[in-house]
This record gives sequence, C-alpha cells and structure tokens, in this order.
Amino acid sequence: MNILGLEQLVFAVTDMAGARQYLLDYGLDEVEFNPEVGGAWAALDGTGIVLRHPDDPQLPANALPAPCLRETVYGVADDATLAAIEANLRADREVRADADGTLHCTDDGGFAVAFRVSRRRPIQARFLGFNVPGQPPGRAPNDCAANPDEVIKPRTLSHVVYFVPDVAKAEAFYARLGFVVTDRFKHLGPFMRPAGMQEHHTLFMIESANDHMVGCNHFTFHLGSAAEVLQHGWRFVAKGYKSFWGPGRHIMGSNFFWYFNSPFGAVMEIDADMDLHDEQWIAREMEPGADNSQIFLFEARPKWAPGGESE
Repeated sequence: MNILGLEQLVFAVTDMAGARQYLLDYGLDEVEFNPEVGGAWAALDGTGIVLRHPDDPQLPANALPAPCLRETVYGVADDATLAAIEANLRADREVRADADGTLHCTDDGGFAVAFRVSRRRPIQARFLGFNVPGQPPGRAPNDCAANPDEVIKPRTLSHVVYFVPDVAKAEAFYARLGFVVTDRFKHLGPFMRPAGMQEHHTLFMIESANDHMVGCNHFTFHLGSAAEVLQHGWRFVAKGYKSFWGPGRHIMGSNFFWYFNSPFGAVMEIDADMDLHDEQWIAREMEPGADNSQIFLFEARPKWAPGGESE
C-alpha cells in the first residue's frame, strides 16, 4: 500500500501556552491557534503537530493521562490507496471516516491511528551543499556555510516511537499495511518504513517493560543537515530547554540527533540525514544497548575560545 509517511501527530496537552511556545521555538510555522481550542503547527512540507485540550470531545479516547499523544496521522498517495486501507481495516476492527475521507481506527498496540490522502507540499528552502575533497564543490566560492543568524526550519515530520505491550502483535498490524522492517533491536522491537518511502523508519516500536511503560517515547522532524541539528540544538539549550540525549549520531538509520524534554508527554528530537533503503536491503539485528544506540555522543558545554580560562 502506498503510504507515504507521517502527516500529523495530535497531542492532548495540559500547558497549551508552553506547548505552543515550544513548537514556535522549535521552528514550526503556526497555521492556526485558539487558546480555548488548540492549534496546528507545520514544517516546510506541511506535515506537523496538532494540539488540543485533554477534554476535547473530538480526540480519540485514551486511558493515558495528559499530556500524551492521542493520534498518529499517515498520508497516502491517492484515493485508491485509502480505499484499500479501509477495506483491510474493516475486516477486523471499527473504522470511522470523516467527511473529508480521513480514516480513524486503533492499531494493535492500542494507539489511535488515521490515514488520509497526503496534503504535503514541495519544500521551498535553500540548497545545502557541502565541500568535500574528491567531489565537486557543494557551494560556490565565497558562499559561507556558517551563519550565526541562519533561519533554521524543520523540513518534514520524520518518525514516532511507541512503547507497546506486545511488539509482535503491533508489528503484524503495520506489516499487513505494507510497512517493511528495516532493522531490529533484539528482544526490543523493529524499525519500520511504509512502502511509499525509502527512509530508514517512520515508526519504531519498543516492547514495554511493564504496564506503566506505555505511550509515545519520542518523535522528531528532519532538519537539513548535521550542522543545523547542532546549531538549532544549541539555540534550544540557550532558550532554557533541557537536553535529554545528544548531540550524537545513531547507528540504526545513521541520523544525527539531539533530544530534548518537552511538554507533550514524550521527548522531542531534532534529527537529520537518515539512511534510505530499497527492497534490496536486508534488515539487521543488533543487541540493544549504548554501544549500538549511537556511533558517537557529545554533551553541550558553554562556549569557549583559545586564550580563555581552562576547565
């Protein structure tokens, strides 16, 4: 099935003002906002985040306390794909269709999930080139890459990570919709991508260690480069947001990362430069643990210059 990737994540939040400011500082564009209702914020391609108050009757039911993820929305290529998904899902579960055709149901991990014809738009952004010896120049002479005032914008919604009670059952649900396992942490869970894209994963699921470890673990948007991850993360630290993990680079997916605590009931990541895979790729299996979670890891410290006091 031609599922293209994530379109929106819908959160119930208890601090609407703080959550809104967080998304603006993260760099998303505000599409709409009403403090009594909530709002929507978008990356350059139109994918994004929706915020609602926990008691909003339009939110899918959820036993988890707010703040928490309440629904994951996927974009599909066309009406034919949407019809095929609907037929597949109605075989064994209740499916609700909105007036605009969006389908809503619950997956086998207990998460509310929706599917709609994609509303993504082409990304309009500066071309990011890199000067690498042995390759044609990526930037013209005198085009300086380091700009302290660079406007850095998230380009697209990248992936979401769930804690699930039965990872095999949850994996089977997405496999029947055409998702492919690209890699796997043994005894923990799979990285999966939908058939309509080649990115290493849009979904990673982790077997819950206990009944209290459920819900969304983290989510992220792609930035344009490792340099953007570092510069944008540095600004985030300067604004007072607490770094959770990073900066570093993962092995599974190869993406650069920096994770921050957030007001959404999940950690929010900044990432860039994820691997692409096609049907020739053979999924790897690794033991979970620090050595296989990142190829390197740094921690932020105050700026320093030669001639300053050493620490």
